Amino acid sequence: MIIKQLSVFLENKSGRLNEVARLLGDANINMTAFSIADTSDFGILRVVVSNPEEALKILKENHFSVQLTDVVCLLCPNKPGALSKALEILDVENIPIEYMYAFSTGNSANIVIRPANVQKCIEVLQKHKLELVKSSDLYKI
Repeated sequence: MIIKQLSVFLENKSGRLNEVARLLGDANINMTAFSIADTSDFGILRVVVSNPEEALKILKENHFSVQLTDVVCLLCPNKPGALSKALEILDVENIPIEYMYAFSTGNSANIVIRPANVQKCIEVLQKHKLELVKSSDLYKI
């Protein structure tokens, strides 16, 4: 149930994001989901890929500052209020969220969550019968 996400630190200069995309594409590694947060000096690319260990190796070999992070991916209906119900459960169960991002396809939405405690988050979501995405399923999307 744990998803491996890459966090790549990028200087804010033209071409750096494309360089990551090109390196991964050349290695036949698919980017399933990503988010970019930036400051004036650098950005953080958070990305879920089809082969996180290989992607980590390739990016490090090409002098990127990168690390693997454990995240959780929740599958919920792509309809108004569905996310709120899940977040309410996490709030009531005292599961702090450091960040999250989402993408939807058709009737479902995939919510990538970085909780303070990944294992406790998984246990709470399973206890409340919410559907978690396995990494093997996510990488096929």
